[in-house]
Amino acid sequence: MLARMGFRPIILERGKSVRDRTADTFGFWKKKTDFNPESNAQFGEGGAGTFSDGKLYSQVRDSHHYGRKVLTELVNAGANPEILYINKPHIGTFKLVGVVEKMRATIQSLGGEIRFQSRVVDVAIEHGQVRGVTLASGEFISSDHVVLAVGHSARDTFQMLLERGVYIEAKPFSIGFRVEHPQTLIDRCRFGEQAGHPVLGSADYKLVHHCKNGRSVYSFCMCPGGLVVAAASEPGRLVTNGMSQYSRNERNANSAIVVGITPEDYPGSPLAGIDFQRRLEEQAFALGGSNYEAPGQLVGDFIADRPSTSLGSVRPSYQPGVKLGDLSQSLPNYAIAAICEALPAFDKQIKGFAMEDAILTGVETRTSSPIRIKRKEDGQSINTLGLYPAGEGAGYAGGILSAGIDGVKVAEVVALSLLQNTSIKH
Repeated sequence: MLARMGFRPIILERGKSVRDRTADTFGFWKKKTDFNPESNAQFGEGGAGTFSDGKLYSQVRDSHHYGRKVLTELVNAGANPEILYINKPHIGTFKLVGVVEKMRATIQSLGGEIRFQSRVVDVAIEHGQVRGVTLASGEFISSDHVVLAVGHSARDTFQMLLERGVYIEAKPFSIGFRVEHPQTLIDRCRFGEQAGHPVLGSADYKLVHHCKNGRSVYSFCMCPGGLVVAAASEPGRLVTNGMSQYSRNERNANSAIVVGITPEDYPGSPLAGIDFQRRLEEQAFALGGSNYEAPGQLVGDFIADRPSTSLGSVRPSYQPGVKLGDLSQSLPNYAIAAICEALPAFDKQIKGFAMEDAILTGVETRTSSPIRIKRKEDGQSINTLGLYPAGEGAGYAGGILSAGIDGVKVAEVVALSLLQNTSIKH
């Protein structure tokens, strides 16, 4: 948006270009390359959304139709035009790679600059005004307008901002597992006799259960015909997520089954939620064998509170691999109790959801950012002029579309500020 308005934005990406990043990420999943903390499912061109189902629907209020603008830009970059009119549009990982590359080319053709492997390690702030950023290379880039769109896993950046005095507060997020079922089971439950019809494709679902202990359990980021993937961004920690290709033709359906938690569950500093996530991810890493295999358990065994020792009919899709055992050790007791109660309840809505050999894979901790970098109506941080927190990492979005919408809004307020400053100088 800024490039289209005639400005020359510089985009600093800590990871690699989307093609190189894809090679690193898929190589790690297939045990062909080592884990790279700067090039993975979280970090690199395109952000976390590149390795996802590519869902393009949101529940955010959008009275100015920014979402239409986002969808139009994606179509201009090569997405299927059907996303402009179908219900619950999605793009899929492989198609997203090409879309991201074309968006980059457009920015560059308009005078913008994109630098890869350029991690920001410091922000210069003078008297409450941002003055520029320092890269890991030592280079300093001067600027009075810095957009912070780092995603929900840039934990080192959040720590640096807190140390520099930028106002940050803890916010709620959710934790849980990935669950996998045969896609055919979900299709039969949702479509009945029409299951398998090519027009309908793979069925999805959305489930919520309010538990006796006051917690809410819900399905999140449901991936029809998709895969459970390794989504860690730090060594020695394990995170799961889900993704689908455009075709959604893998044998399993998967979604996160997560429990909502609040800062009351992790009191302390504004970054206490990150510390909480890290502890869970370290436990999962250890339970999986400390080699990035994920801990897993059959749904029947999980509900019966017994360790799993062998797989049934559902074969887990997670790579590098799944180590069966007891997931009750991987989350707090209140979360385990809530999920145990929710699974049979979900079975009443989708018959077979609590099937004995459906498989749970842990852990899912990155449902949304655990922090919010508060901003004013003009888009700037409430205590740091010139710093514009944006997107999911800053706590203002929850997916590709809502992050895109927020990006349009932030671009507009940045442009307005730049134009006002130019007018004042003249």
